[in-house]
Amino acid sequence: MIWLTIPLLAAALDLWLKDPPQWPHPVRLIGWTLNRLEPLARSCPLPTRLAGLFCVAGLALIVGLTVHAAISLPLVGWFFALYLAFAGLALGGLLQEGRRVVRLLSEQNLDAARMALSGLVSRDVEALDENGIRRALAESISENLNDAFVAPFFYLVCLGPVGLWVYKTVSTMDSMWGYKTPAWRELGWAAARADDILAYLPARITALAMVAAANLLGYPSVRLFDLHEAASRTESPNAGWPMAAAALALQAGMGGPTRYFGQTKSKPWLGPENAPWTDQKLHDLLRLVLLSGLGICLGLILLALGALLLFF
Repeated sequence: MIWLTIPLLAAALDLWLKDPPQWPHPVRLIGWTLNRLEPLARSCPLPTRLAGLFCVAGLALIVGLTVHAAISLPLVGWFFALYLAFAGLALGGLLQEGRRVVRLLSEQNLDAARMALSGLVSRDVEALDENGIRRALAESISENLNDAFVAPFFYLVCLGPVGLWVYKTVSTMDSMWGYKTPAWRELGWAAARADDILAYLPARITALAMVAAANLLGYPSVRLFDLHEAASRTESPNAGWPMAAAALALQAGMGGPTRYFGQTKSKPWLGPENAPWTDQKLHDLLRLVLLSGLGICLGLILLALGALLLFF
């Protein structure tokens, strides 16, 4: 029962406390480690792609063993398990930052909205107009429902805090190293491929949950064929699924020309191309994301409880 109690308490703490900036956070430590690991990986005699693979496997193993040691401590192990589970989830923070950008847009404070958005996206935000900010926010909120909450919660329920933090290590490496630019294409290849594999099932669970939540909220029904067809257009094997679900359910477009690192990239359109995101649709998206996250949380816990009853 402790195994099932920790994910529920962690999800509740995440929605309540968000990500207190003054608290220590393991992702910051992982990022600090990666910044110091990069020059070592680039200077080692191994092929760059192989060096990146060893970095992914080695750091994930070290993090997993460290988490296992912490949660196995007598008396305080349960506390560490709960804290590490809470720290690995970010639905509350995602919704908080999304609401902040929407509020700044409603106040016509575009400079502040761009600054707030820059913490959520990897694209260039300096030249985004009001519609561009809204579309970028919608894409980020949709995609990050999986990356920030569903995938880590999935591994928390299935494999405990160790599984969650192995996933978070790979995900953090992908976000820092997994770019397809000349500087990162080889070193970040293993991190990007590992993240694709680990997020494959959670991304599809996320999309299906968003379709179900959209039906409950009275938004237009999304056919699974249309969802699959739209998601298949995207370059990423996973990111397109929650994005397509949101775009089709709320009938607003995602994609189009997008600037990354000074270069414009043409992304495939998801949803109706000429339907812009409005403040109301962004509020609807935040409701959809919250309901989807809560539904997945409850569903995974019930499945785990059913497995316990079946085998014990």
